Amino acid sequence: MDAMSQLIRFFGSFTVLKGAARELWLTFAIKFLIVAAYKITFVTINLWLSTEYGMPYQSALNVSFAWGVTMMVATLLVGSLTDALGLRRTFFLGVWVCLVARAVMTFVTIKWIAISGGLFLLAIGEALGTPVLVAATRKYTGIQQRSISFSILYSVMNLGFLAGGLIFDWVRRGLGEYGHWTIPVLGWQLTTYRTLFLTSWVIELLVLPVIWFLREGLEVSDDGEKTIAPPKPFSTPQPIYKTAWETIRKSAIDTASFFVKLVQQPGFYQLLSFLLFIAFLKLVFTQLDWIFPKWSIRVLGEGTPVGHLQAINNFFIIFLVPIVGALTQRFAAYRMVIFGGTITAISVFIMALPPDWFQPLANGWVGNWIGHYYLGLTGVVHPYYVMIAFFVILLSFGEAFYSPRVYEYAAAIAPKGQEASYGALSYIPSLASKLLVTTTAGALFAKYCPENGERHSELMWLFIALIATIAPVWLTALQRYIRVQEAGREDGASQKGLASN
Repeated sequence: MDAMSQLIRFFGSFTVLKGAARELWLTFAIKFLIVAAYKITFVTINLWLSTEYGMPYQSALNVSFAWGVTMMVATLLVGSLTDALGLRRTFFLGVWVCLVARAVMTFVTIKWIAISGGLFLLAIGEALGTPVLVAATRKYTGIQQRSISFSILYSVMNLGFLAGGLIFDWVRRGLGEYGHWTIPVLGWQLTTYRTLFLTSWVIELLVLPVIWFLREGLEVSDDGEKTIAPPKPFSTPQPIYKTAWETIRKSAIDTASFFVKLVQQPGFYQLLSFLLFIAFLKLVFTQLDWIFPKWSIRVLGEGTPVGHLQAINNFFIIFLVPIVGALTQRFAAYRMVIFGGTITAISVFIMALPPDWFQPLANGWVGNWIGHYYLGLTGVVHPYYVMIAFFVILLSFGEAFYSPRVYEYAAAIAPKGQEASYGALSYIPSLASKLLVTTTAGALFAKYCPENGERHSELMWLFIALIATIAPVWLTALQRYIRVQEAGREDGASQKGLASN
């Protein structure tokens, strides 16, 4: 009955959005479009690098990791730049940078230009957009609306991932894995992967008219809306490039100062240890974006509906996260991370099982529904499709329990007034997981699933599962030393953790 009451209160909380500022809904629309474009690009990058430029897949992963590092650094610098330009101008700048970068990736065939002037420029453009949406959601909501607005933002993000994955499959199915498309009138011919970049460019272009309707300087509180005079970063007689450089320099100084103060906090190293363990769980999701597409093509053949298989996760997360959040909010975030992390690690072991075990299911109604009805396959359904579906479904349940609580934990243990600083550290697992995939997972893929020769995919997945298991095992074993008391919680934090705050 208590759980049902919480669910009723949760869904009733949506009514607080009645009369919300139009900018909040525009923020959700921007989030959807930016994430959809990002998803298409993110899944395509390694396939593009290895196919278009003949890079060994490990080299492509190395480039992708460097791209991720660039985006991380740019993200840390965006805060001060946003303060200087304002949200609306920062959005416009980010979209224009992304449009230029995606155009270069689409039409330029010279490798070093496409990578430096396209791929790495895109990292800066993405950093100017996605993180700013968090600030926009906070700015355009009152206290009563804030919690549910961030829940909706998380669901909208997954809707964007879902749309991007389905479009990824739609283009590949229409053109073939290594096909071509000729642009009408112009007569320019693009490969399948460059066509995907062009598709993401079109989606990015749709963001511009949405941003246009944002009101400059608007802020929302429980007392209503108010307009603050927008900043004038370029009102000085200096050239624009000098003013922009000064802004970047100040951002770098502020970021360095932020880290110096952060490492001096008593609970910093406990949180850092916690987040580094979370990276072993994030490895699974980075693997799905960077390794899984290429693995699927090698094992299941060209045109494998990778996007539809990944979309299973998005379908479930959209509905699971708010429900699980409502039902488990009375439990400590640390415990929920261990519980969800355990489910996440267990899910990967499904892929390490012999495919023959799933052949009866693949030949029955389960395989028929997954393969023929959902994926649109013809002929015999490979048992791996059933295994992947089960794996992704169970993975989604684990994610729903642990992923949102990671951010909650970072905020809950932060010293008063430093919630944003601690929240910024939540990017660490994402970056660390990219490093793990680039080194460990990439090497496993090369060894057990080579382009030519005998393959042992089950061993690759077994090692990935064992690596993911490191997180829940050690978070449990070391919680006495690394767990910090969460604000408003009384259960089970170590005395060392209590002392740290």
